Amino acid sequence: MRRLILLRHAKSDWPDGVADADRPLAPRGQDAAPKMAAYLAAQGLIPDRVLVSPARRTQETWDLVKPALGAVADETVPQIYEAPVSRLLDVVQAIPDEAATVLMIGHNPGFQDLARLLSKPGEARRALSKKYPTAAIAVIDVSAESWAKVEAGEGTVERFVTPKSLGHGEDE
Repeated sequence: MRRLILLRHAKSDWPDGVADADRPLAPRGQDAAPKMAAYLAAQGLIPDRVLVSPARRTQETWDLVKPALGAVADETVPQIYEAPVSRLLDVVQAIPDEAATVLMIGHNPGFQDLARLLSKPGEARRALSKKYPTAAIAVIDVSAESWAKVEAGEGTVERFVTPKSLGHGEDE
C-alpha cells in the first residue's frame, strides 16, 4: 500500500505587481498551515518524502508544516507548479519506491483533479470534488506495487480534511 497526501498551499495574498509564483501567504494562511501540520502529526500522517512546488506560497506552507513532521526528506519539484493533472500523475509515477508515504504541496485545480483521477467513488471523494479549499488535505491510499504503476481510479480517499472541518475558520 502506498499513501499520497495532497496538501493544497495555505491561503495566499495577492499583492499588486507580484508575479503569481512570488505570491506570499496571507495572514490567514500563516495561521492555518501550522494547524494543519499539527493535525498531520497528531494523526500519524508522517511522510517519508515531501515534494513541493517552487511557488513562494507552497514553500512558505512547507516551512510552517515542516516543524511538526520532524526530519523528512524534501524536494522542490518545478513540475508541480501550475500543473495539469497529467503532469501531476507523471510526478507521482516518478516517486522512488522507497517512499511509502509521500506528501505533495501544490495548487488547484491540479490537486483536486489528481485526487479525483486517482480515487474511487466515496464520501470523501465527493467532498473534495465539490471544493478543495486552501490548506485542505486529501489522503489517498493506492494499492499499486510501485509508484510507477499508480493508475487512475485505483485509490481510495481515506480522508479529506479542511481547516474549517477542524474548527479553524472558513474554507476558501
